[in-house]
Amino acid sequence: MFGNNKIKARFIFEILGKPAEHIKNTLDEFINKLGENKNLEITSKKVHEPKPMEDKNAQDLFTTFAEVEIAADNLNTIFAIVLNMLPAHVEITEPEDIKLNNFDLSFVLSDLSVKLHKYDEIAKISLLERNKLLGIIKELEQKVRDLERKKSNEDIKKIKKENTKKK
Repeated sequence: MFGNNKIKARFIFEILGKPAEHIKNTLDEFINKLGENKNLEITSKKVHEPKPMEDKNAQDLFTTFAEVEIAADNLNTIFAIVLNMLPAHVEITEPEDIKLNNFDLSFVLSDLSVKLHKYDEIAKISLLERNKLLGIIKELEQKVRDLERKKSNEDIKKIKKENTKKK
């Protein structure tokens, strides 16, 4: 099906989550979805068993990874996998030399630019929302201090009033 003019690549995909069975099943489904691409063939795959995270703050989280080798029709397929599936590692194993025309390069760079703009937009929106929430927190902290001060003043007046009655 795939001849010698195919681009062969090895990817490592990682996943983190819980429970362990869920992340393994999710990674399997992820790889199966990759295999549905008509421009490639998965020639080898190995999904490793989930292991608990070593970080003490990980709170019962597990991690696993899969090694996937493919034969792709073209370089655009490889670029699409990298941009859309975000592997942890990519290695082009064959051919040693790849010729890339300006149209293909422009296509890939445009896709990369669109993706980066989306991430930039998300980051800016998140920063604005974070700053808004910090402002709300500061307002609430001030209101709590004001209420505590008012309550403290009322308590002092009450104690003074009780002491005056005892005399």
